Amino acid sequence: RWNDTDSKLVAEEMINDVLNRPWREDFFRAFNKKPVVIVGMVQNKTSEHIEAETFIKDIEREFINSGMVRVVENSVFREKLREERAEQGEFASPETQAQWGKELGANFMMFGVITSIVDSYNKEKVVNYKVNLELANLETNEKVWIGDKEIKKYIRN
Repeated sequence: RWNDTDSKLVAEEMINDVLNRPWREDFFRAFNKKPVVIVGMVQNKTSEHIEAETFIKDIEREFINSGMVRVVENSVFREKLREERAEQGEFASPETQAQWGKELGANFMMFGVITSIVDSYNKEKVVNYKVNLELANLETNEKVWIGDKEIKKYIRN
C-alpha cells in the first residue's frame, strides 16, 4: 500500500524536478523576485484510502525548504487567517494587529492526481501508483510544468 515514505519520496523527487525547470528562472528574470506558489487539490483516484492532505503538506514542505519559491495557504486556511485577522481588529491592541490588504497573491498553482492500476497473475499482484502533477501560471493559465512519478508495489498473496 501507499504509505508516508512513498509520499515523502515522491514529493521530494517531483519538487526537485519542478524547481529545476525553466519556468522558475524565467519568472525570476522577468520580475526579479521568487515566484509565489499555492498547492491546490491533489485528487486520490485510487481504490484505496490515501490521505491527499498528507501528500500536499509534503509538497509544500519541499517547496518551502528549497528556498526557491514562496508558498501561500490554500483557500480553506486563508479563510481561517482572515477570521483571525478580523478578531484581532476587534480585540488586539492596534500596534500588534495584523493588517488587512497585505496578503501575498500566488503566481502559480500546483494540482494533480494520484491513480493506481492493479495487475494480478496467479498469486502475485502488482500495484502501480502514478502521481501526475501540473503547475500553471494563475494569470495566463499557461501550464509551465507537468511531472509524473510511478511507484510499483509487489504483493504476494
